Amino acid sequence: MPALKPGARIAIVAPASAAPDASDLASEWLEARGYAAQVMPASRTRLEAPYDYLAGTDAERLADLHAAFASPDIGAVWCLQGGFGSWRLLDQLDFGLIRRHPKPFIGYSDITALHLAMQRHAGFVTFHGPMLAQDLLAGKREPTESHLLAMIGGQVGQGAWIEPPLDAIATELIPGTATGRLVGGNLALIAALIGSPNEIDTRDAILFIEDVNEALPRVDRMLSQLAAAGKFDGLKGVLVGTFTRILGVQGDDAQAQGMLYPLILDQFRARGIPVLAGWPSGHGNPNLTLPLGARVTLDTGRGALRLEQAVAV
Repeated sequence: MPALKPGARIAIVAPASAAPDASDLASEWLEARGYAAQVMPASRTRLEAPYDYLAGTDAERLADLHAAFASPDIGAVWCLQGGFGSWRLLDQLDFGLIRRHPKPFIGYSDITALHLAMQRHAGFVTFHGPMLAQDLLAGKREPTESHLLAMIGGQVGQGAWIEPPLDAIATELIPGTATGRLVGGNLALIAALIGSPNEIDTRDAILFIEDVNEALPRVDRMLSQLAAAGKFDGLKGVLVGTFTRILGVQGDDAQAQGMLYPLILDQFRARGIPVLAGWPSGHGNPNLTLPLGARVTLDTGRGALRLEQAVAV
């Protein structure tokens, strides 16, 4: 994966929902940090009802992605926000084009659909990381920004440890260490793509999951769906990210997330694989970047991940 160089041009894309008012602010944010910005056309638009949750037509959003990857002048493709709709593009993506032009691709939430498809069909590392409108313009605290820029810029290399900040210590649910490809993202999107050509491949992998605005029974159902689909067979370890705004549970996010852990233990205790929970990646604050598709070691005792390969050089 080519590292993002200082002064590089970054394409701002909106493959899912619209945030047209944020596109120019995102451009200014990037330029203030020494990068050039190219706002792709669909990032400035919003469809009318009933498709007003989409930033442009499927054809327009798809064209933006293809153009951003194909252009030799663009060093990274950064999503403006998530929302809904990136899964509408999967059967039209030109994976051959994307495979020939690997570059950092950054986003999360609904963008999980694109991460899963690229892992399946393009085969390079993509970055589950903060989005411009949804996170960075919203002021998510450090190390959200610096960790992402260091990782895609090549400053976080093979053998480096990825550790949460001191005020976001992760919880060891099932102790142990495990090494495998890091895969996953938003649990609802992972579940929704089961049975499709873009479903997650969890063989010999470390599975990362996170979500927002889900009730505990729905989380339980989605985990059971993945188990029934064989997605926990041969799994090496589990990294549980932030589950924010859990529906029907009183208390703050940290207290509510503790209610999730028995559901996690129900699925993985008998499997004897290590599980680290409360990892600060996803819809919480901060939102650490994870290199999806990279080989990592999960160490629950240390509460950290070690990169077993360089992800940007």
